[in-house]
Amino acid sequence: MPQTADDLDAVAVRTWCSLALDALGREREAIDAINVYPVADGDTGTNLYLTAESAAAAVEAVFAAHETGTSAPSTADAVRAMAHGALIGARGNSGTILAQLLRGMAGVLAAEPGDRAGAERLRLALTRAAASAREAVAHPVEGTVLTVATAAAEAAGRTEAGAGAGAVARAAYEGARIALEATPGQLAVLGRAGVVDAGGRGLVAVLGALVEAVSGRAPELVYEDRDAPVPVAAAPGDCPVPEDPQDGPAFEVIYLLEAGDEAVERLRARLDALGDSLVVVGGDGLWNVHVHVDDAGAAVEAGVEAGRPYRIRITHFAADRLHARPEPAQRAVVVVVPGDGLGGLCAEAGATTVLARPGEPPASGELVDAIRRAHAREVVLLPNDADLRHTAAAAADQARAEGIRVALIPTRAAVQGIAALAVHEADRSFDEDVVAMTAAAGATRYAELAVAERQSWTMAGICQTGDILGLIDGDVAVIGQDVPTTARSVLDRMLAAGGELVTLVLGEDIPDALAATLEEHVREGYLAVDTVVYRGGHQCAPLLIGVE
Repeated sequence: MPQTADDLDAVAVRTWCSLALDALGREREAIDAINVYPVADGDTGTNLYLTAESAAAAVEAVFAAHETGTSAPSTADAVRAMAHGALIGARGNSGTILAQLLRGMAGVLAAEPGDRAGAERLRLALTRAAASAREAVAHPVEGTVLTVATAAAEAAGRTEAGAGAGAVARAAYEGARIALEATPGQLAVLGRAGVVDAGGRGLVAVLGALVEAVSGRAPELVYEDRDAPVPVAAAPGDCPVPEDPQDGPAFEVIYLLEAGDEAVERLRARLDALGDSLVVVGGDGLWNVHVHVDDAGAAVEAGVEAGRPYRIRITHFAADRLHARPEPAQRAVVVVVPGDGLGGLCAEAGATTVLARPGEPPASGELVDAIRRAHAREVVLLPNDADLRHTAAAAADQARAEGIRVALIPTRAAVQGIAALAVHEADRSFDEDVVAMTAAAGATRYAELAVAERQSWTMAGICQTGDILGLIDGDVAVIGQDVPTTARSVLDRMLAAGGELVTLVLGEDIPDALAATLEEHVREGYLAVDTVVYRGGHQCAPLLIGVE
């Protein structure tokens, strides 16, 4: 639940990261659609999402490390993890600047002892964030995310001395929102396109998440349900004319760099002479370097001279691939599986699998790597989890930017993925195959059994610790005392609406005898309904059920 104590502690930082990730997930496509500066490559929203995802994962890792201890993470622990995660996971120009904004905030929020950061420290953190982001950009341009960040800090600074952290965060959000609306009058390329700055819009979403995390109340969504660019008229004569970004360098080069401060200063000067859109963020020996150049090799060599570059990413703005690769296959399926047993089953069917370990959902980078590993021109992606929808969408967009045709089928459970994979035919057209797989997944209702970890209210009533819960299509429908009885009740509810095929996926601790019992139950009670059983291996749920 969002923090309501009107300050910023470790839990609020965790909540902020989660809410920011959700907000950027919702707005990712809309932000991509208005991305026209510095390069109109439609990836700002995706890059911001991937950067926030890395920050959120780092904070979750800190909390996980404290679960077995006697103390919770401190605010300093959480904000440092957030900043470090953003730094190592930053993507693109916008993501790199966001990483520096978070690092600037963390430097203030973690500087003083105490478990909570109040209004004054939040004001200082926002001011430092805006200043450090400008310092990281070689040639700051007004009408960009830098302008929006500065306006947010100035608005926060104007709040009354007795205001709480929630009021400071809301003032920053409102200041950023107003500044965002003015960006088309400050940057000619935005005015000509009739859009606000994409990076600035992403920052507004992040600050909106901060408001909710600190105060418990979300601000009004300015761009809710708008997928198209946001037209904003620019005042005549207000737009300076920068260089046309479409005539800029051919390559984007990004890498992490281990180097000292003096070496990085020399690197800045060399990269500034090689290209543009130079952003170098970080400190304490670790940096994230971003630059647009025509000579990608020279940019990497400059990093080698400065220190140790790694995680090097080179993107050609005009080509799908920088280097030639062997001829790929025509089509492949990438599927997320909750257990090693289903992983083997899907692999036997020809799919490339990504294992979702209990409590560790795959990140976008893992899904992108799996799409690349499939080595095909066309890929069907089956996430098999409703909570992976934004992550999978970001991965699909990243792969599309690399020239791979990707269709994302929004499967919500592993049994829907099995149904889709069962009708996959690589010989028919891509569109026909996707339609058939989508129809098969959509016709499959899904359920799972889980063990209640605590007493709580559910759709089916109050459950106690240790109760067996039967969830149908994501909602608790049955509360039982043992697995066999609960499983039969779930099957009866699902089959009451009809069905032709029942799929049972058994966890590693479920005996084969239960499968036989459930098969007999279906056979005796429901004529012409077949049952198929798979071993899921180590998975979160003891039993997964699908009804087609």
